[in-house]
Amino acid sequence: MGAKWIKIAVIYFILGIAIGMFMSSTLQLQWAAAHAHVNLAGWASIGITGLVYTAYPQAGSSVLGKWHFWLYNIGMPFLLLSMFMVQIPGMLSVAHIFTFGGGIAVAAGVVLFIINVFMNVHESNAYNQNKQTS
Repeated sequence: MGAKWIKIAVIYFILGIAIGMFMSSTLQLQWAAAHAHVNLAGWASIGITGLVYTAYPQAGSSVLGKWHFWLYNIGMPFLLLSMFMVQIPGMLSVAHIFTFGGGIAVAAGVVLFIINVFMNVHESNAYNQNKQTS
């Protein structure tokens, strides 16, 4: 499961770089908050999650890990899209729907990740430990 998270993170990394290049070349700096969220909630958070689930594959393959994957990765595009929509005149009411729906899904995924870490991340189920006993 860790590799899937890392591959998705790389997509957000590319998107974050592209948005940053667009902002710097056009001086349209009103997109800065959305750009930061693409980089932090997308690239950084998803990448770190991928590393955690790579180091602790039992956590990544658990039911909590799978629910975390789907909630976070379905909610994140809606949440990020809403951050761009708020800058478009007349889109604020639609943006709020996207923010609420995407934000709830992402937040639920994060809660599941926290529970998953405390339930399934132990030295005994780390990648190297599993590799040595196999």
